[in-house]
Amino acid sequence: MTDLITIRRPDDWHLHLRDGDVLATVLPYTSGSFGRAMVMPNLQPPVTTVEAARAYRARILAAVPAGDRFTPLMTAYLCDHTPPDELRRGHEEGVFSAVKLYPSGATTHSEFGVTDMAKVAPALECMQAIGMPLLLHGESTDPAVDVFDREAVFLERTLQPLLRDFPALKVVLEHITTEEAAQVVRSDHSGRLGATITPQHLLFNRNAIFTQGIRPHFYCLPILKRERHRLALIQVATSGDARFFLGTDSAPHARAFKESACGCAGIFNAPTALAAYATVFDQAGALDRLEAFASLNGPRFYGLSPNEDTLTLLRAPQAVPDNVALPGGAAIHPFLGGSTVPWQVRLAP
Repeated sequence: MTDLITIRRPDDWHLHLRDGDVLATVLPYTSGSFGRAMVMPNLQPPVTTVEAARAYRARILAAVPAGDRFTPLMTAYLCDHTPPDELRRGHEEGVFSAVKLYPSGATTHSEFGVTDMAKVAPALECMQAIGMPLLLHGESTDPAVDVFDREAVFLERTLQPLLRDFPALKVVLEHITTEEAAQVVRSDHSGRLGATITPQHLLFNRNAIFTQGIRPHFYCLPILKRERHRLALIQVATSGDARFFLGTDSAPHARAFKESACGCAGIFNAPTALAAYATVFDQAGALDRLEAFASLNGPRFYGLSPNEDTLTLLRAPQAVPDNVALPGGAAIHPFLGGSTVPWQVRLAP
């Protein structure tokens, strides 16, 4: 049994930091362990311009605790009529690392998202030409589609035509949740299609949402799926396949908004993500492949160098607090809060 594993410092390729007091509260849980993070743009209002992204990046950097070595990578929120020149300028000036596509109405703060793929064709043509990656929230928003089938339907109706019509566009299928999504990525050998996987989709199936009542802190979008899908995700995540990499989709919401008549989708997993991933890889007998998934595959896909510094995971029980306090008396419930995780994180000096 391995009790200590040292890896290159990982990156989080899908992260929600929010803004204001929430940003200041949650950022240290990421910046203390991860070298870089791809920051999602679904603020209110969304980050749609170079100036808005530059200002948001400045607010993030101002909130990084002293001593933390952390780089936020900014994304543009794609709307129906996003000017291609705005994306080009943001890319050329080193402000936009990628563009995020939310189907309108798919998840939190996605109301400004894309309503018709034809409307964003000019933006996609521009991105293809300049090598700018597209990050997809891969779910159908057709109200006739069952919530547990939305990812599979998106793959057929939206992803496949997208890959066909834009053959040089780099695409990341974010937070995949199904065996079908894993297979689509594995069957593509172009080098332009990747996928991120969250800790919650590796650790739990949909039963977790309904254990002895409704468990709102397990509710996220895409929603947890059947056990066969979870097992398929574990298989590809722990396989060493370079097309799959770490993306927590950590998404903080105050408890009052989660534990309500219409609870928000999102799981705040930043405090426990690395312990959760290590648990999954350990159970699969694949701790020797954790570094590839967490620290190497993502930078390779994005054309970046891995982080130079390292991080050590120690097999030692650690209690997870039930709440992370916010200013004003509110609180966020972290993923696995109130339980004990079997791994602790230690950064190299």
